[in-house]
Amino acid sequence: MKLLRIGPAGAERPAALDGDGVPRDLSGLVPDIDGTLLADAAALTRIRRALAEGNLPALDATGPRLGPPLGRIGKIVCVGLNYRDHAAETGQPLPDEPVLFLKAPDTVVGPHDTVLVPRGSVKTDWEVELAVVIGATARYLQTREQALAAVAGYAVSHDVSERAFMLERGGQWDKGKNCETFNPLGPWLVTADEVPDPQALRLRLWVNGELRQDGSTADQVFPVAEVVRYVSRFMVLRPGDVINTGTPAGVAHGQPCPKPFLRAGDVVELEVAGLGRQRQRFEAA
Repeated sequence: MKLLRIGPAGAERPAALDGDGVPRDLSGLVPDIDGTLLADAAALTRIRRALAEGNLPALDATGPRLGPPLGRIGKIVCVGLNYRDHAAETGQPLPDEPVLFLKAPDTVVGPHDTVLVPRGSVKTDWEVELAVVIGATARYLQTREQALAAVAGYAVSHDVSERAFMLERGGQWDKGKNCETFNPLGPWLVTADEVPDPQALRLRLWVNGELRQDGSTADQVFPVAEVVRYVSRFMVLRPGDVINTGTPAGVAHGQPCPKPFLRAGDVVELEVAGLGRQRQRFEAA
């Protein structure tokens, strides 16, 4: 299934795409698309049955805002330097273990919402990523099979970063990762049964129409199953948590000087094969 949320920020209605790509209103079946729903197999079965029967009312996806496809996110765990080509372009060695950091859930906005360039920013950067959405409580997982069984689905994530805040202002990366609007998510949450191989997905990103990133999850240093297993060794993963699994080569930080960092007025578009497409205009905070 492709699950989504439509409406004003804070008042989105749960929906699912039917076989023709029309969003169907789920508000008569479930209150929202969140961790509680993803952990409820019976509720997901009801949604599938209702979609098959074709009796759900249609929603207009062309006018109303498309919100992030997941509400009430618990935590966002991010993986740094998880693509071989991205590590190479930034001149860093491949990590021996996944590099983890956290991003606040309140950075999440809809896939087409405006992204704000922070005050004082000179190095705002783009990063197209595969997001893994957790659907079952996971702690101390042992195997690849256990890890994938904990995955509810996948989504497109834009892990926007401010490199100067991250790398030149002391401390950890948090200052450059948690700025307002710095994690557009969506358009859909695609359930895991529709993504048979998360290591065979193409990721692309354009800035003002110019292709900047074109990679594949096959290039990940640590594949999805290993990332989920590894993270569960250090923290409990719960339904509704999200893992941003890293970005391929092509970010502004990896380009020759003068590096083409984002400015107000720029437009970024990004997609992951089978998971949909985002478009954001950047404006000054």
